Amino acid sequence: MIDKVAWIHVVDGRVLVARSRGKDKFYLPGGKREPGETDAETLVREIREELAVEITPSTIRPAGTFEGQAHGKAEGTLVRTAAYSAEYRGTLEASSEIEEIAWLGYADRPRVSLVAQLIFDHLHDAGRLP
Repeated sequence: MIDKVAWIHVVDGRVLVARSRGKDKFYLPGGKREPGETDAETLVREIREELAVEITPSTIRPAGTFEGQAHGKAEGTLVRTAAYSAEYRGTLEASSEIEEIAWLGYADRPRVSLVAQLIFDHLHDAGRLP
């Protein structure tokens, strides 16, 4: 089981996603915990590293936990993603291993990883992603 933390940021019916260098699918920004980190600490660190912005810790809110096949890994390798919403300060830009960021709508669902597709479905069912 791969355990990850992700940021859900929706603006005008589109979700902020990122694509790592050399990868073919987008995913929600975030990543794996460092030893001893809380979800909030992981979220702040990963978003700073990937998108060069600062998450405002007091605004972090749980958005759900999603589990599915890990993209590009052996069949049966699962990823569990604890997703959070939060406000941020700064200007979003691809940083570190991120090659591209994009704002995708529900029609773009095939362009994202399998777990991100579950999150897109959740947002669509909640009316946040038409």
